[in-house]
Amino acid sequence: MFSVSLGDDGAELTPLEPWQAEEFLAHIERGRDFIGRYVGLPDIVPDLPAARAHLQRYAEKAASDTGRIYGIRLDRRLVGGVLFPAMDAAQGVCEAGCWLEPSAAGRGLVTRAVTVIIDWVVEERGFHRVEWHVAPANTASIAVAERLGMSREGVLRESYLYRGRRQDTEIWSVLAPKWRKLRAQQRQAAENRW
Repeated sequence: MFSVSLGDDGAELTPLEPWQAEEFLAHIERGRDFIGRYVGLPDIVPDLPAARAHLQRYAEKAASDTGRIYGIRLDRRLVGGVLFPAMDAAQGVCEAGCWLEPSAAGRGLVTRAVTVIIDWVVEERGFHRVEWHVAPANTASIAVAERLGMSREGVLRESYLYRGRRQDTEIWSVLAPKWRKLRAQQRQAAENRW
């Protein structure tokens, strides 16, 4: 299995595939309440067959080029993930998302992992727009969008039903020209430190 280093702290980004369903479910169990505050993943993955089916759906999305899912590992232990729940290659538009178990929060793992997948989708795939959908109360996820240089575009009021209540969704995005400019500035700043 391939992995992409996310820094010198033992963090890495790896694929998540159906054969990893047991590990994926154990990870969701460790973070079920924390993850479920804003993300429906724990409700989608209540047991092993559902975990396997969820990862299989993403394998099928990868095969049809309509989505991707990756695990964030810390010292080889699955602690979270990032994904493209939706990809429209013809339009060059995708949505990125994330989740973490509580033990991994506050380490910058999501920002680093999302940077990797945005680099890939913009530079290798040629996508023009990356969206980030977030609950207005999810300040940690909003902070990630801000660190990534995304712009807040607005709020879709009561746009989805979550656990019996209508929820708002903030839409953030970054366009490829801005992303390339930000990444060039980051590389220049890194070179100047040396």
